[in-house]
Amino acid sequence: MGYQLGGRKMKITYDPQADVLYIELRHVQACDNMDIETGVSADLDSEGHVIGFEILDISKRLTPVELHTFNVENLAILPEDEAGPLEKQNLP
Repeated sequence: MGYQLGGRKMKITYDPQADVLYIELRHVQACDNMDIETGVSADLDSEGHVIGFEILDISKRLTPVELHTFNVENLAILPEDEAGPLEKQNLP
């Protein structure tokens, strides 16, 4: 599941062959990355802002149920006239 706000969307993807979970906060070119801990890194844009997180060996960190279940809570939503409508979208 993904939500689109004002033309930008956050996306969570899982690659079962590589066993990698990626959380994309903004869809821009990564220029650098920073290790957070072993197997977890943050991608950074050209200004050093975090644009995504990569988690390796995710099946060793989460059960299959945990991997496929998540909550979205307490989102700060801009008024519709500033950001456009909030649209629920299905992600592959």
